Amino acid sequence: MAKSDQTLLLLVMCIGVIACSWMPTSHCAKKPVGVARKEDIPYIKCQVCEKLASQLYHQVQAKQAEISPKKISEYQIIEIAENVCNLKKKEADWILKIDIVEKGDRLELVEQDSEGQCNSECKTIERACQEVLGYADTDVAEYLYKKKPQLDSFVNFICKDLTEACNSKPPPVPKDRTPGEPFVAKSEKEAEMERLLKSMEGMPGAPGMKMYSREDLMNQNFGGEVADDDDDDDDEADLPKNLGKVLRQKDAKMYDWKERIVKGVQDAGRN
Repeated sequence: MAKSDQTLLLLVMCIGVIACSWMPTSHCAKKPVGVARKEDIPYIKCQVCEKLASQLYHQVQAKQAEISPKKISEYQIIEIAENVCNLKKKEADWILKIDIVEKGDRLELVEQDSEGQCNSECKTIERACQEVLGYADTDVAEYLYKKKPQLDSFVNFICKDLTEACNSKPPPVPKDRTPGEPFVAKSEKEAEMERLLKSMEGMPGAPGMKMYSREDLMNQNFGGEVADDDDDDDDEADLPKNLGKVLRQKDAKMYDWKERIVKGVQDAGRN
């Protein structure tokens, strides 16, 4: 493992340790992954469609405001559409604020003030969102980019014309349906740390950005074998001298990531 990657790995481990020091031990320990309740999707599909359409619309507007006076590209809109139903991406953070509440013979999506722990209800909404949007993300992006519709028109386009998610009334919920888990809000520090880790996902040298238990962190148990340091050092020694500039650029990028990590931890600690 190259020295720059080693340093980055240590920083990631430090973030995990800091995160665990802020949170209850139960939050840092490995938890069972929530599983989507597919049988609930027909009862919430229309509501999920309306919410994802609203999210797409407002996230595109926010992106346009962020890059103004430049004009948002169709590719940037496609990227938002591809991520809005993926809980691993920040564009899908809206799902974490939704609670599924049983009211009589129907299920209602109730938006909360803060993000909650992601269990089966969270996964169910994600799955419903993915089923609604399907492979239509490029069609949605093209419509937003070319037509520039108002919100109401955009919701109707997605939920009635394109996907037909809201063209029929949802069936009544069975009386013997097992209730979902209660909504449990995250602490602000926990939510901030998860956003930081999510923003770092996929960065070079990072071991799959996710929360680890204290035991995993201490044992450096990241789900994969660590390459031998000497091998990488030997490889770098054999590189031609004209690649020195490339390596310096790589180190500069690593430094930028380190600065970003430190700043994120400091900002989260002030909350």
